Amino acid sequence: MLDTAIQIAREAGCLLAGHFGGELKVNAAEKHDVKLELDVRCQRLIEERLAAAFPAHSIVGEEESRGRPDAEWRWIVDPLDGTVNFSRAIPHYAVSIALQRRIGGRGDHEGYDGYATQLGVVFDPSRNEMFAATRGGGAFLNGRPIRAATRADLGTCIVSVGFSKSGISIDQGVRLYSHLVRNALKIRTMGSAALDLAYVASGRLDAYLEYKVKLWDLAAGALLVAEAGGSADLRPALSGDPHTFCSLTTNGALDLRAEFEAHLPKG
Repeated sequence: MLDTAIQIAREAGCLLAGHFGGELKVNAAEKHDVKLELDVRCQRLIEERLAAAFPAHSIVGEEESRGRPDAEWRWIVDPLDGTVNFSRAIPHYAVSIALQRRIGGRGDHEGYDGYATQLGVVFDPSRNEMFAATRGGGAFLNGRPIRAATRADLGTCIVSVGFSKSGISIDQGVRLYSHLVRNALKIRTMGSAALDLAYVASGRLDAYLEYKVKLWDLAAGALLVAEAGGSADLRPALSGDPHTFCSLTTNGALDLRAEFEAHLPKG
């Protein structure tokens, strides 16, 4: 299954790379976001390949979903994470694909509705970097094992803070950012949650924090972090939107719970 996911992610990434920096059709321009025709085309390519290989599995994606939402196996797909970056020819975007299995109970994270992620891939076409992980099998970058960093002092850490599209979560994120920027080595806001997570897994970043982010942005990367020895604490966002989480993800040594929880949106 992992080899198939890697092959599909690479094919989707090649499609994206072939249009990078070119003229793009915009399906919708939203506040803080943009939707490209290429997003949909890439999602459908991934769906077709997955459906052909695993016809009994369902697919949950940013652009569309197919199959039973409570199927035993479901693929979580973000065909283009970092769409705004891509639309401005900023070479920081990725394809994210994860496979989850329904196990009953809580699952990997509260709000996962009893699902546990079995494999995840995050492919960065710009750098030809394929991050991959299997449950219990470790995390890898282009076939080589990766580990999260062991830095525990915030003053030596680089932390990524993401901002969603809603006013409340943006306000909370700004307050968190204001605190962290005074105490961390550096703060980054790079525009791709999937790559932020992959960078925590590989030790490039020490944490990725965001108060409102979607499952398809997180599923593959959260497994990468866990398998690399980090900590991915995903909690349902108080907005109540389906498949929406808060991310408190760290290298496992850095403790940011107090800072993160102090700025959680109040329900």
